[in-house]
Amino acid sequence: MKGEEARPRPAAQPAARPRRDGSLRRVGREARAFLRVRTGVVLRLAGWSLLEFAQTFLGGFGVARALDDGFLAGRPLTGLLWLALAAIAVLPSVPAARGVFSRLADLVEPLRDGLVRRAVSRALSGALERSGDVSTRSLSQVTHQSEIARDGWAGLVLTLRSFVFTAAGAVTGLLALSPALLLIVLPPLLLGAALFLGTLPPMAARQRDYLAADEAYAAHAGRLAVSVRDIAAAGAAGRTVAESRTLAGVQLAASRSLARWSAVRVLALAVCGRFPPLLLLLAAPWLLRNGLTPGALVGALTYLTQALAPAVQALMTMLGTVGGRLVVVLDRFTDAPPPPAEDPPPARDAAPPPRGTPVAELHEVTFAYGPGAQPVLDRLSLTIAAGEHLAVVGPSGSGKSTLAAVLAGTERPTGGAVRWQGRPARPADATSVRVLLPQHAYVFSGSLRDNLRYLRPDAGDREIAAMADTLGLDALLSRLGSLDATLEPDRLSQGERQLIALGRAYLAAPPLLILDEATSRLDPAAETRAELAFGALPGALVVVAHRLGSARRAGRTLVMDGPRTQCGTPDELLRSCALYRDLSGLWKPEDPEEPPGPEEPEEERGQERGIRSTPPPSPA
Repeated sequence: MKGEEARPRPAAQPAARPRRDGSLRRVGREARAFLRVRTGVVLRLAGWSLLEFAQTFLGGFGVARALDDGFLAGRPLTGLLWLALAAIAVLPSVPAARGVFSRLADLVEPLRDGLVRRAVSRALSGALERSGDVSTRSLSQVTHQSEIARDGWAGLVLTLRSFVFTAAGAVTGLLALSPALLLIVLPPLLLGAALFLGTLPPMAARQRDYLAADEAYAAHAGRLAVSVRDIAAAGAAGRTVAESRTLAGVQLAASRSLARWSAVRVLALAVCGRFPPLLLLLAAPWLLRNGLTPGALVGALTYLTQALAPAVQALMTMLGTVGGRLVVVLDRFTDAPPPPAEDPPPARDAAPPPRGTPVAELHEVTFAYGPGAQPVLDRLSLTIAAGEHLAVVGPSGSGKSTLAAVLAGTERPTGGAVRWQGRPARPADATSVRVLLPQHAYVFSGSLRDNLRYLRPDAGDREIAAMADTLGLDALLSRLGSLDATLEPDRLSQGERQLIALGRAYLAAPPLLILDEATSRLDPAAETRAELAFGALPGALVVVAHRLGSARRAGRTLVMDGPRTQCGTPDELLRSCALYRDLSGLWKPEDPEEPPGPEEPEEERGQERGIRSTPPPSPA
């Protein structure tokens, strides 16, 4: 895949939210198939849970009988026996818990194993289809999301099982005490449950949005961690900060929306947990007048406060937090894998643009570094065609590098439009259209082959050998020994680094190549050789020149003096542009042995301008 030498990748946007009904259907269909083959495990789990049903039933019923048949009837021994029976019902809870957890493993571990197998299979299939590209999504699913699903499924099974058998025991007890009690207790329970269930779909959607925003920001941060040097070289820090701020804002909005729906869930919990006991107390006089015994009233309050309300609250809390996240995570495993990303084809494999076809166009482009700042570019219009060689010259600070950044798309103009190959310039098209080489070449620790193929991984050895012969990398290749020699960037001269960067750009052969003083550390002969080689390619070449020879080799030269510009051939500019004539007299000399010209920074005097044939001495 082609790219630019200094290029921060565009921030990944949060994934589009899948349709809610489709995701629930997918997860529900998979869940039914998963449970169907484990019916025996579910039945054994229910068998152990019957002890919890008996404990709940005897808890409230024993209290009611202890009062009505015992203490209030003047038979304290009978009352104590009923209380003892209610207490004895608690004892089987220890073996019941052991049996429940032993059966729980048979439901939880197969889920995790199946999810991991699915993620690994998808990753391997994607790697084969996309030439070894393994998605970070698959890695997250294997290492993190599968554990979230495992823990969430275990918690949901335990809580749902407890609620079902506890609620069944409490409702059975209320019916045994008096059917009229259900007329008071069930309406607020059903109202709260309906309110709560109504919040589940939007909360799942908000949870999905939050996870997608979190993944997008994490991926963006991961790319930044390995692209700091590229961002600094391209001068794209402002745009990168803006992208980070946008992604953080999306994540913040999703979390706030999730918090608002959580407040509705708290209201549903209050209706289910607080209203039934309150209504029962308010209706107590009427119930007692219509035959309800005091013991039955206390037993009903025991069911509500000690069994039913805690079970409802635990279930709603689990569904509102872990349940929503579990649905979202499982949806990511059950949805169809994303289609493989189609990388733009290398320039050598694609038909070169016809000579004279516009590759890059600036239409009335204006650029300023702040709302109140003077414009560096002021309504500049420029067309660069395929096969054209354009040199950009001007005094220091005249905006040459700014023009290169705007032309390459690393800076967005404050006015006007930039077009690539007849279409508006978009970050998504950057890697297939242009390569920008800054003055400070990017070389990483690795083999020479990997460095040269950085922008075109499929380049063969024959192409690399032809490029080395064309650009003059033979001396560097001979010193290193082979293409597989490991590079140590600190032991390369600045000229050698620039040659490596030029080599990878030559292999990429983009429609638009921008050299922003990318040959400043080469001697004039090596610079001439490189520019002639790039000029022979079918694409357009833009050179921010630092020697007069670069401007003379170009077909056209753009002279920049702040927002004032003038464009023409070198001969035309010598006759019509006083600034160009002045620059011709002050230009860096072609002979590297002569002293530096007036434009050379003071701190660079005394440093080599050619290619060092031997590595610099290691610092003491």
